[in-house]
Amino acid sequence: MKQLILKKIKDNKEKVGILGLGYVGLPLAVSFAKKGVNVLGFEKNQTKIKMIASSKNYINDIDSNEFNEVVHSGCLKATSDFSRIKECDAIIICVPTPLDKFKKPDMSFIESACTAIGTYMGKGTFISLESTTYPTTTEDVMLPILERESNMKAGKDFWLAFSPERVDPGNQIYNIENTPKVIGAMTKDGLEIGTALYSKIINHLHTVSSPRVAEMVKILENTYRLINISLVNELALLAGKMDIDIWEVIEAAKTKPYGFQAFYPGPGVGGHCISLDPFYLEYIAKKFGFDLTMVETAGHIDNIMAHQMTLKIASALNTQKKSINGSKILFLGVAYKPNINDERESPALKIIDEVIKKRGTVNYYDPFISNITTANGNQLKSSKNAIKNLEQYDCVVITTKHSCFDAKEIKAKSKLIVDLQNMFKKDKNIYKL
Repeated sequence: MKQLILKKIKDNKEKVGILGLGYVGLPLAVSFAKKGVNVLGFEKNQTKIKMIASSKNYINDIDSNEFNEVVHSGCLKATSDFSRIKECDAIIICVPTPLDKFKKPDMSFIESACTAIGTYMGKGTFISLESTTYPTTTEDVMLPILERESNMKAGKDFWLAFSPERVDPGNQIYNIENTPKVIGAMTKDGLEIGTALYSKIINHLHTVSSPRVAEMVKILENTYRLINISLVNELALLAGKMDIDIWEVIEAAKTKPYGFQAFYPGPGVGGHCISLDPFYLEYIAKKFGFDLTMVETAGHIDNIMAHQMTLKIASALNTQKKSINGSKILFLGVAYKPNINDERESPALKIIDEVIKKRGTVNYYDPFISNITTANGNQLKSSKNAIKNLEQYDCVVITTKHSCFDAKEIKAKSKLIVDLQNMFKKDKNIYKL
């Protein structure tokens, strides 16, 4: 069976099934389809299936011409019929891994995917999980479900691997092809097959000894960022009290050619990875009777950032003899990073909730995101006219530094600016993080 699937991969005759066609799954599907691989995407969202069928691209990082080409060529198709898993030689899982209200990993999407795969897959199938999760998931969660539902044995009848996604929305330099990819499998044969498959679309693969090592790699990458961002955010809060420009401090520290890497302050971390992944590690650490003190502290600092930014807004308004209550406040940008249409876990939404709770009148403008629903259920639409009428607002808050924002216009027309993204130098009526 191993030689059969390797020959199919070599001859470009394998069919790849991808479960979940979101920010990770769809770009991956397009990458395989561009190489002439027959890709079948599995998705429960009927809107996405219809959009793919009609060549409507809904992920900004995908080139629309390339998307149209692979759809029209028939290399990329999407379905909600999970029984068609039996047609696939390789299956890649790219489903969400959210946290529940208690900050514990919600494994239901992975479990559901494994149940469907185990129910329908044939012998000789290669399976790879890309969804970010805690170490031991592949062996302790996926393996039992797959073996139970399929009545097959891993390493004998099918192969199982973990290869964490490394998608950075909006990155114009690094993409799927030129970003090195880590893969760990349960057997040497599985690693060989996975390497042969992924090598079609990725320039460099780094193999590790097991799935749990690969799982830990992803968690390390994002925990590293959370800790360093939380550190610089805490220092930024202190620097503000001491009348020190933290941005000037960082620029000076960057001149050291060794032993320092610059991280920059902001209103908090966002996106699916950095803000959530460390909690996966905390969850599994507690199962091993281990407390991750540093991770917990970094998470605590990030959790208080929205409140600290609300206090910044209140303090700035106080200088104008105003309070949040009754003030008109405009937020510029709600995406979690510049120049993308993704507001997942965006700190802007958390600050908006706090300001609304304090009875501020809130509008926002983001050219990439037309409407939002916050965690508190506040629903707002992007105000296109707001940028033309900045003088009507008591306070303008820079929460995302989109490149299309005209700093000169914003400064000239705004009565009061709270700059959380270093768009401006400190000046009269400009208050920085």
